[in-house]
Amino acid sequence: MKKIQKVYLSGLGAIGSSYAGKLHDMDPDSIRIIADRERIERYTKNGIAINGKVYNFQYLAPEEDAAPADLIIIAVKQHHLEQAIKDISNFIGDDTIILSLLNGISSEEILGRAFGMEKILYSFCVSTDSVRIGTQVKYSVLGTIVFGEKTNKEYSQKVLAVKDLFDRAQIPYSIPEDMIREQWWKFMMNVGLNQVSAILRAPYGVFQKVKEARELMEMACNEVIDIATKIGINLTRDDIDKYFKIIDTLSPNGKTSMLQDVEAHRKTEVEIFAGTVIELGQKYGILTPVNNMLYKMIRAMEQAYN
Repeated sequence: MKKIQKVYLSGLGAIGSSYAGKLHDMDPDSIRIIADRERIERYTKNGIAINGKVYNFQYLAPEEDAAPADLIIIAVKQHHLEQAIKDISNFIGDDTIILSLLNGISSEEILGRAFGMEKILYSFCVSTDSVRIGTQVKYSVLGTIVFGEKTNKEYSQKVLAVKDLFDRAQIPYSIPEDMIREQWWKFMMNVGLNQVSAILRAPYGVFQKVKEARELMEMACNEVIDIATKIGINLTRDDIDKYFKIIDTLSPNGKTSMLQDVEAHRKTEVEIFAGTVIELGQKYGILTPVNNMLYKMIRAMEQAYN
């Protein structure tokens, strides 16, 4: 197993910053942030404060000459993935592993078409309440990175290498046997929690206390379960209860990424949530009225930004 020593990260938002901080704490030379010149100038001037600690990361512009990464972590939004692919392409070597923390169920295949599936591990982040405002990042729960090959009865060399890195950096992780099912579980919860939180402008505390908010979230999730059942992925209503238990552990003031986007008047990821549910519902003959409504409401909110 080749030990991971050079990690490059694309996407210094709430999630990316949090994990970059852990890698920097392990070894400041282990992590470099890929960013354009304008962002590098801004980040260098102000630093990134994570839970009150200022980090002066090493940065790398996409056009710079640098050794290939052992691991590239992508933590951008889905609508920035095309640009991220361009930004990281100069740093892909024969043995580079790519880990995508993007929401949704499509980024690994998109990256695989660009760089080869042999470089890709499936992954997502769960149970984090990280929030970024400007260059300030705060979290009370770092969150767990769930990752692996499609199936993980025996760990591949790529999985073992990333596992070793996360152990050294004290990054929480999980390696499920059935990675695709787990990815669909997270997708289901994003479809429910992210979108309803954005419309209600509701932090996690609302879902911890308000029955109707939980019911709205469950209604959106049930449409994903119907689609998953149709295509042979074993999601059940019990999986929604599993996520409610996670929500109850998060900071009541914490916010989903989509709520943060709406509050900052940024483009949301509604296309990969409700949009994907609607598309798959049409493909497999499943009615998706809740996600149809969520899609229209969130798109209207985006277009009403001042």
